[in-house]
Amino acid sequence: MPSLILRRFGFAAFTIGFVSIVMFAAVEALPGNVCTSFLQRFAQGPRLERCIEQQGLERPALVRYGDWVAGAVQGDFGYSLMKRKPINELIWERFRNTALLGGLAALLAIPFAIFLGIAAGVRRDRPLDLSLSGAAMLAMTIPEFVTATALIYVFAIVLQWFPAVTIVSPGAGFMQMLPNIVLPVLVLSAVLVAHIMRMMRASVIDVMASDYVHMARLKGVPERQIIWKHVMPNAMIPALNVIALTIAWLLAGVVVVEKVFNYPGLGTLMIQAIFDRDLPLVQAIALIFSVIYVGVNLAADLAALALDPRLRRKGH
Repeated sequence: MPSLILRRFGFAAFTIGFVSIVMFAAVEALPGNVCTSFLQRFAQGPRLERCIEQQGLERPALVRYGDWVAGAVQGDFGYSLMKRKPINELIWERFRNTALLGGLAALLAIPFAIFLGIAAGVRRDRPLDLSLSGAAMLAMTIPEFVTATALIYVFAIVLQWFPAVTIVSPGAGFMQMLPNIVLPVLVLSAVLVAHIMRMMRASVIDVMASDYVHMARLKGVPERQIIWKHVMPNAMIPALNVIALTIAWLLAGVVVVEKVFNYPGLGTLMIQAIFDRDLPLVQAIALIFSVIYVGVNLAADLAALALDPRLRRKGH
C-alpha cells in the first residue's frame, strides 16, 4: 500500500512537471519574448531593456526554467509586467476568493448529488427517478452564463435579494463577500449536482443488480441497511473519478462564472492578464490550475484505494 501511494504521488509530480515544461516552452515559442509581447509598439529603448533585465531574459531558457520552477515551489512566481508587483501578492487574495467559491459549491453540491443519485438509482424508472434525471439533463445542457443570467434576473433584478455583480475589493472579508457569492455558488452547484447525480445513479443501478445485494435480500437484510451499508460504499468507487473530473471542470466553470459576476477570483485575474499580455502572470495562474487539477485526481485515486481493497491488490 505505501509503495502504491508513492507511485501515485510520483505520477502526479511527473504530470505537473510535464505541464510546466509545456507551458514554459509554449511561451518561449512565441515570436519575440514576453517583454516584446507586452510592450508591443513600445518595445524599444530603455523601457524594453528594463523589462528584459527584470524578467532575466538575457539568460538561457533552461536556466530561466529552472529558476521559475524553483521559485514556484517556494511560492515565488516572479513579477507581473502590468501590475509591477510580485505575482504571489496578486494571486493570494484572488486564490482565496476562488477557493471560497469553488469550495462552497463542492461542499454543497457533492453530498446533495450523492443523495439524489442514490434516491434516483433505487427508484429506477419511477416518477422520482424520471424527474431527477430530466432536471439533471437540463442542467447539463444549459451553459453556465445562461444560468447565471437567469439567476441575476430573478434574484438580483426582480427579487433584489442579492447583488447582480461583485462590487467589493478582492481583499474583502468573508462577511462582506458572502452576499456576492450566493448566486455564483448556485450556478456552479447546478452543473456539479447534475453530473455527479447521473453517475451516482448509474453506479447504484449496477450495484443493485449485483449478486451480493440479491443474497442480502434473500437473507432478509432490511432494504435501508442494504442501501447504506452495501450499495452506497460500492457505488461510490466508480463515482469518485467522475466527482474528481467534475471538480476539475469546476476550474473552467469558475473562469466563466467569475467573469459574469465580476467576482474577484483567479479566473477574472487570468482573463485580465491575457488581455494585458501579462504572460508571467498567465503562466503562474495556469500552473496553479494544473496543480489543483492533478491534486483533485490524486485525491480521488487515493480515496478509491482506501474504499476498494481489490485496487490495492492490483497495484501489487
